[in-house]
Amino acid sequence: MASTICAPAKTLLFTHSTKLFKPFPHSLSLQFTRTTCTLQQQQQPPRPNIIQILEQRGLVESTTSDTLKTSSSSSSLKVYCGFDPTAESLHLGNLLGIIVLSWFRRCGHRAVALIGGATARVGDPSGKSLERPELDADTLEKNTLGISQTITTILGRPQNSNFGDALSDPVVILNNYDWWKGFSLLDFLKRVGKYARVGSMMAKESVKKRLESEQGMSYTEFTYQLLQGYDFLHLFQNEGVSVQIGGSDQWGNITAGTELIRKILQVEGAYGLTFPLLLKSDGTKFGKSEDGAVWLSPKFLSPYKFYQYFFSVPDADVIRFLKILTFLDMEEVVALEGKMKKPGYVANTAQRRLAEEVTRFVHGEDGLAEALKATEALRPGAETKLDWKTIEGIAEDVPSCSLAYDEVLNLSLVDLCVSSGLFDSKSAARRLLKQGGLYLNNSRVDSENKRVEAADIVDGKVLLLSAGKKNKGMQ
Repeated sequence: MASTICAPAKTLLFTHSTKLFKPFPHSLSLQFTRTTCTLQQQQQPPRPNIIQILEQRGLVESTTSDTLKTSSSSSSLKVYCGFDPTAESLHLGNLLGIIVLSWFRRCGHRAVALIGGATARVGDPSGKSLERPELDADTLEKNTLGISQTITTILGRPQNSNFGDALSDPVVILNNYDWWKGFSLLDFLKRVGKYARVGSMMAKESVKKRLESEQGMSYTEFTYQLLQGYDFLHLFQNEGVSVQIGGSDQWGNITAGTELIRKILQVEGAYGLTFPLLLKSDGTKFGKSEDGAVWLSPKFLSPYKFYQYFFSVPDADVIRFLKILTFLDMEEVVALEGKMKKPGYVANTAQRRLAEEVTRFVHGEDGLAEALKATEALRPGAETKLDWKTIEGIAEDVPSCSLAYDEVLNLSLVDLCVSSGLFDSKSAARRLLKQGGLYLNNSRVDSENKRVEAADIVDGKVLLLSAGKKNKGMQ
């Protein structure tokens, strides 16, 4: 369905009970006798096993050691995920890292987000066929600020808090440029390079793929795995971080870190965990829209468009995405899957739940409310009364144009459809009108003789034209 919004002001603008995972609370009990009342603190329940939870939801691709499962149950771990500031906003491809960090927090572990202010100057070759373009210092600083704010906002919400006594612990955000800026080349070769073996580095999958390509690989990119590996060592030694997580394409970089820790510090206890890349059932990447990347920052993609992207997920993918991208109880996800196979299932029920949960996680309750309001406002036939504020909120999300107020008033609606760019010809507009697919301010237009009246101009400023049958992307 296409839509257009019109707004005059001397000119007229046409604008073509979630079940979250909740660890057991720290509880108190009262014991009474005839003569005393004593307050006793119960022993805290066993820590939920984060690895089992992630495995159940399909969020574990590989781990460097089976002992990670037992370690995560017996003690609180500190886990980190890295994010190179290659753009001012994180995108959907980064979302799984944030979700897995949130799961660790919900199970009583502490999360660290590492911004790659240094490594972004080199560029991670993993999964890339070409060397990344170099970013200047000002751009890196702006990008670092942007993604730091996104991570803090998402993981700082109450539902992403820690288990038990760690409830108030904030997410720690560090920048690896803070320790790399003082490194000289000689320092790097002496403290890191001497422990690396070229054979092992060449065997990494990310390196082999690039060496087999026509472009090859620069020495700068070749050393990236050592930079990320040393990051893990630094965090292990100075911050008490013992687990690094990342997408499956990060396996080589993660194991470079565990190897350096064993060789340089000569200790065990450093673990790596990778999760699958976010792919659709046909094997293609999930995270690209017609307009490009699906950004997590509302500055680059509105909550409405973010919501609509998930609402458009095919049936073949929706259950798997409910498992890996939401915190719904698995029982509820399985129940939804069962309903989809039975007669009477209301189409897109699972997609709606997915869109609501992921939008709430990324944009909060206010962002979800904004997305739902905009969705209703753009739905042809909706009974919601339109106002200027509502339409203004979605103006950037639909095609638009400006026309003079006097030019629009009393204009034939068929002519308006053409002058606004909604249709290429009057015949196309008339054809859809006869089929019942042309709407003015969400009300179906039944007459070819309809002209724009003053009452049609919402708050004297805008018109909303919609063409085409409803589709699930716009409901």
